[in-house]
Formats: sequence, C-alpha cells, structure tokens
Amino acid sequence: MSPEKLFHELLNLGAAWRVVEIDFDPEGGVLIRVEETAAFWPEARSIHAEGGAVKCYDHIDDVCWRHLNVFEHRCDIVCRLPRAQCLKTGKVYRVTPPWEGLSKAFTKAFEALAILLMREMPVAAAARLTRETDTRLWRLLRAQVERAWPLVDWSEVSIVGCDELSARKGHRYVSVFCDLVQKRVLFAVEGKDKSVWEKFVSALGEHNGHHRGITEISMDMSPAYIAGAAENIGSQASVVFDKFHVIAHVSKAVDDTRRQESRQERSARPVLKGTQWLWRKNPENLSGEEAAEMKALKAGNLATARAYQMRLNLQDIYRMPDEPAARKRLRAWCRWVKLVAGKYPTLIFGKMLKAAGMIESHLEGILAHWKSHTTNAFLEGLNSVFSAVKRKARGFRSVKNLITMLYFTAGRLPLPAAS
Repeated sequence: MSPEKLFHELLNLGAAWRVVEIDFDPEGGVLIRVEETAAFWPEARSIHAEGGAVKCYDHIDDVCWRHLNVFEHRCDIVCRLPRAQCLKTGKVYRVTPPWEGLSKAFTKAFEALAILLMREMPVAAAARLTRETDTRLWRLLRAQVERAWPLVDWSEVSIVGCDELSARKGHRYVSVFCDLVQKRVLFAVEGKDKSVWEKFVSALGEHNGHHRGITEISMDMSPAYIAGAAENIGSQASVVFDKFHVIAHVSKAVDDTRRQESRQERSARPVLKGTQWLWRKNPENLSGEEAAEMKALKAGNLATARAYQMRLNLQDIYRMPDEPAARKRLRAWCRWVKLVAGKYPTLIFGKMLKAAGMIESHLEGILAHWKSHTTNAFLEGLNSVFSAVKRKARGFRSVKNLITMLYFTAGRLPLPAAS
C-alpha cells in the first residue's frame, strides 16, 4: 500500500477527498497534501439553500491544519480548498473539509487531544507539550466552549448559588452562578453589581430555564446581590445566606481585632506578634506546639482571644439540629458580642460589633440555612481550584479566558463540541 493510500485510509477521507502527496522533513515534520475529487461535487449541498446543488467556483491559496503527530514528528494537512457557488442563490463560500476543527487552524483529532491535555494541566503546559503557542490553544478552547455552552439545557435548574471570584488585581471580579443540585457552573459575567442578576436571568431563558423555576438562592450578604436577586428572580425563591460567608465575615473580624489590639495595646504587641495564622485555625487542626501556644494566649486578657472564641462558638451554632434552637443561640451570640465589646476600646472590637450587627440584620436569611442546609461549598471549592490554577498559569491574561476556563472545567459541557 502506498503512503498516500495509507494516510487516505487513516484520515477516513472517503471518495470525496484524496491524498495526493506525502512529504517528510526531519525539521518540519510530515506534510500531507489533500485535494477534493470529482466525486465531491455531486454530493455537495449549499449552505445557503438547504439541499441546493453547487458547483466549483475556484480554489483559494493553501490552508494548513495542525494534525496529530506521526511517530513524534509534527504533522500538518495542506489543501487548496475549493470555493463552491450555490446554483440557486449564486452565493460563493469556502468549502469546509471534514477534518477541520472549530478553531480552523487545527484538525478535529488535534483539538480532541488538546482538550484532553488542557483538562489535566494549565494551557501553557499543554502548549509546551504540543509545541504550539498558548494563544492558539486559548483560541481553540474558546471556539469549543462557545459552540458547546449555548446547547446546555437548564430547564431543571431550581437551586442556584452565586458568588464573586477574583479575576485579577485591582478589585476586578467575576460573578459566578452555579446549579447547586447538579454541581455545575451555569453562568459567569464580569462585575458584582445587581445588574449581573439581570444578565443571568436572560441567559437562563436562552437555555430553556425560567427565573420562576428557581426556589432557592445561596449567596453572601452583598447588598447588590440581594437587590439584584429580589428584582430579577421573584419572591418564590427563598434566600439563604451562605454559612461560609457568615463565618468568613467573623473570621475577618477576628483578624482585624488582632491587628487593632496589637496597635492600641503595647503590652499585647509582643504577645500577638507572629500569631496571625494561629487564630485562623480551628483547635482540632493545631499541632501540639501550637495548642500549647494557644493555651498560653487564652490565659491572658486578650480581646483577640475573646474574638477567636466567638468565632468558634458561631461555628458550633451551625451544628445545631434545628432552626428554633439556632435562632435562640444566634441572638444570644449577638448579645454576648455586644456585652464583651463594652469591656474593650471601641476601635479594637469594632469589627466584631459590626459582624454581630450584620448577623442581626440578616437573621432570617441566615436561619434559612437550617431548612435545606444549602451552602456554596461547591463555589468555595471552585475558588480554591482556580486560585491554584492561576498561580500555575501566572493568571489568565483576560477575564474572557477566566470565564472560558470556568465553563470548560466546571460547566459539564459536551466537549469536544461538534463542528
């Protein structure tokens, strides 16, 4: 069997195309030249008039597609593609060959390999492995995602989580909406104001979903998110303020208490020095040495130690079995914070007081957690994964790339998408 015949069979070209030349250069790799046959035209149909016959109008200059390597050598397919003319409308268009992928510069087989690699490693690493530029691989990935994402069905979406994801330095954020039942990213858009909810509802309708079908929303206590959800989702959806965000607010208040106490109280400064990460851990995660240090810190009359204990007590409240018991404990917790705060300078305990006030003003949404125990744990996991990926890839260069990667890794898209 001749090399041309062999590659014709391997590429599954059928009767409409044929391999006319195989060239090999140790530096450049394998070059496969293909052209259409006379059998192509009787079967070809117009893209402008469904089922309409076409004829050959002319041929364009050589087009090159990157294909899978042949015995570790780069392989490219080259073809002077024909342009077809619709006999009904007279319109002329470039013929799409059967091997061409969505990004035009690669074959379908190469795109499938690239997608597999990019699922397992950063785009830059996949580019090095395939000896392609990461710019071309990003273009490939965007083409695949843009084809697959509009086809996903959201008709069963009922419980939605929303959170912001840091896109880059300078307070640039992406709002991410997730299906908390099927654990998938639905929609991502730059910004974190209330308008992102209007954009989400619009996308929901485009995917066979409806905002009236949403029964529960898990989110943080952002005034913009609260307003956006109220205006665009409807009263049938109960709002659950995510427990991770509630605890995170209090954890930040503990950290602020430590900093303020270190600044305001000279006696506390040497004691608190170097303890930042100690206060962020739960007791069960402390090493033996850390546990001993924490015991010594608690023995002193430190505002930070009291604030830390308040955070632990709040975590214990989330282990309460039902809503009435949790309501009683949360109200008691807020009273306790206010009582203790009176014993310290206002500046030191100010953030803890603010956290208690926040819990009081959002009490019903916080207590909604006990009805279904819905959380944004899936979104929090995404945040951690993307932080790690961004460090490996040294950022995503653009918000568009970040959103593409969100859909690719967590959108459950059918990839590779059909061309």
